Amino acid sequence: MEKLTIKADDPAVLELCEADPLMKELVACIGNVEFTLRPDYFLSLVRSIIGQQISVQAAAAIFMRLETLLEQQVTAGGILGKSDEELRNVGLSKRKVVYIKDLSEKVVQGVIDLSGLDDLDNAAIIKLLTSIKGIGKWTAEMFLIFSLGRMNVLALDDIGIQRGAKWLYQVDQSERRAVLVEKAALWDPHFTIASIYLWEVVHLDLMSNYDSIEDM
Repeated sequence: MEKLTIKADDPAVLELCEADPLMKELVACIGNVEFTLRPDYFLSLVRSIIGQQISVQAAAAIFMRLETLLEQQVTAGGILGKSDEELRNVGLSKRKVVYIKDLSEKVVQGVIDLSGLDDLDNAAIIKLLTSIKGIGKWTAEMFLIFSLGRMNVLALDDIGIQRGAKWLYQVDQSERRAVLVEKAALWDPHFTIASIYLWEVVHLDLMSNYDSIEDM
């Protein structure tokens, strides 16, 4: 698995910290952050569709059964070669079968050129991916971060990022999205770095252990 490490002393992180004092405190408390990338673009999108509205464990189990069905080669052609019933039998809902086949058809027909995504800007990629059934803006934004490794992505509607921001900036529940919009001017162009550290607030459960960053 390919890993990406964001180091607390990276120039981009230091620039972000200089612009936002509270983010600087958060980075100092958390230190370096490592996360897994999904460099296989097709598999990344398939896994994103499978994982919609179910637990991580359930999604992993379904994907493993899909791999077994396709003899460990999860490809667009392989998916199109299976009947809806066979795909349903691995645990996919009727709707997700439609979504995964739509993605596969667009890849096979060349409507979606996954190999050319690196050459497109974020807006163009989001527009292209959201043309696939079952892929919305949030899924496209996660793809930008965790598959393409783009460092200038801010998913305003991500609940985890919103929860982290609510705790860090001590705002009301109703203001947690608005504070992201407000801080965007400070974070630009290091949106992904800010997002990763806000996700860590949730992953490390800092909200349960500390009332605020000042208590750490």
